[in-house]
Amino acid sequence: MNRTLLLILCDFLLLNLLALTRWEKAEPTRPHQPPVPELASNAATKDQDLVEVMRLSLADERASRDALAQKLSSTESTLAQRDQNLAQLQADREKIAGSLAATQQAAAELNQRYTAATQDATATKEQLARIQRELAEKRTEAERQQQALAALNQQQAEARQRIENLTVAVKVAEQEKQLLRETADTLKTQVEAERADRIRVQEATTQLAQGVGQLAEKSGQLTQEIRENRPINANVLFNDYLANRVTARFVAVRAGLLGPASKEKAAATILVTDGAKLYALMHVDDSPLSLTDTLPDWDRITVDLVHASARPTPTTSLLFLSLDPRVIAIPVEPAQAAALGVKVYPTALEPFKFPEAVLVNGSGKGYGEVGFKLDPTQPSYVRVDNRLFKRIFGDFAPSRGDLVLSKTGELLGIMVNSDYCALVNNFLPTKSLRLGEVSSQRTSEMLDALAGRKLALPQKLQ
Repeated sequence: MNRTLLLILCDFLLLNLLALTRWEKAEPTRPHQPPVPELASNAATKDQDLVEVMRLSLADERASRDALAQKLSSTESTLAQRDQNLAQLQADREKIAGSLAATQQAAAELNQRYTAATQDATATKEQLARIQRELAEKRTEAERQQQALAALNQQQAEARQRIENLTVAVKVAEQEKQLLRETADTLKTQVEAERADRIRVQEATTQLAQGVGQLAEKSGQLTQEIRENRPINANVLFNDYLANRVTARFVAVRAGLLGPASKEKAAATILVTDGAKLYALMHVDDSPLSLTDTLPDWDRITVDLVHASARPTPTTSLLFLSLDPRVIAIPVEPAQAAALGVKVYPTALEPFKFPEAVLVNGSGKGYGEVGFKLDPTQPSYVRVDNRLFKRIFGDFAPSRGDLVLSKTGELLGIMVNSDYCALVNNFLPTKSLRLGEVSSQRTSEMLDALAGRKLALPQKLQ
C-alpha cells in the first residue's frame, strides 16, 4: 500500500476516534458477562493494530514535520543569505556603475588628451623636420664657406708673401721717387722763378694797366682759399655734429619657432654728399643686420630717419658700399634732408691736407683730435694712431662706427674697427637692399657674400 495513502487513512481514523469518544462521562457499568474468548481476542488484536498503526503514522508525521521544519528553516536561512547576497550584489552593481561612469569620463578625457597630444606631436614633427632641413642647409653652406675661407686664406697668404716681396721694392721706389720729386720741385721752382722774372720784365706795362682789377680779383680768391684752408676748432666741430646728427631707426622682422621675431635698433649718424646725391652713413653692426648672422632670411625691414621734433622720414633702400662691406649708406632725397632740417657734410676732396683729424663718437659720448698714418698696402684706409691723441674729451675709446672729420669740417671716413678708418670718397654699392618686404631678396645669402668679402680683407682690417 502507498505510504502516503496509509498516512491519510490513519489520520482519518484517528480523527474519527477522537471525535466519537465521550470523555465527559463514563458509560454505565454493564453486567459482567463472560467474554467470548474468540471474539474478545479478535477485538483486542484489531485495537492494538489500529493503535500501532496510528502510533507509526504519528511518528512518521512528526518526523516529516521535523524534516519540513528543518527544511523550512534551511530555506529561510538560504533566502536570507540570498537577500543579503542580492543587496550586496545591488550595492556592488551601483558601485560598479559609478566606477564605470567615472572610467568612461576618464576615458573621454584621455581620448581628448590623446587627440591634442597627437596634434601637438604632428606639429612638432613638422617643425622638427623644417629645422632639420634648415640645419642641413646651414651645414652645407657652412662647409662651402669653410672651403671658400680656406681658399681665401691660401690666396691671402700668397698675396701677403707677394706684398712682402714688393714692400722692399716699393720702399726703394718711394725713396727714389721722393728724391726725384725733391729735385723736380727744386728745378720747377727755379724755372718758375726765372719765367716769372721774364714775364714781369716783358709784360710790365700790361701788368701795370690791369693791376688794379687783377689785384682785386686775386684778393678775393686768396681770402676764400685762406678761409677754406683755415682749421676749425674741435669744439666747434663737435657742437656742429651734435646739432646736425640724425637717428636711423631700424625695425626688422622674420619668422621664429614661436612666431614672428622682431629686432629694433637705433644708430646716430650724419647726412653726407659727394656733390650729386645725399646719404646717411653708418656701420653694419649699428643695424639689425649682421655679417655673422646664420638665422633665416628677414621678411621685412624698415628704416626711418629722425631729427629733433621733425617727423620721421621713411627710406626706401639700403646700400652696402664697395669700399668696405661693413659700411652702409642709406640714400636720402633732398626734400627729406630739408624736412629733417640738418646740415649735409661734404666728403673730403683733399683728405690729407692736414696730418690730424677729429674723431667723433657715434653716440655722442666724446671726441678728440687724432693723428693718422697712410698705409701704402691699403690706400683706401688710414690707420688712426690711438697713441697720438692730442686732446680727448669724454669717456670713450675709438671703436667701429665712429666718424672721422677733417679739420675743415668735411667727412674723411668711418671707423671699420678700433684701428682703421675707411676713406669715404665714393658711394658705389656692391650690394643693395630694397626696404619693406624683403623676403624675396634672400638676405641670408647677401650677408654671407658680404661676410666672405670681409674675410678676404687683411687680418688687420677685419
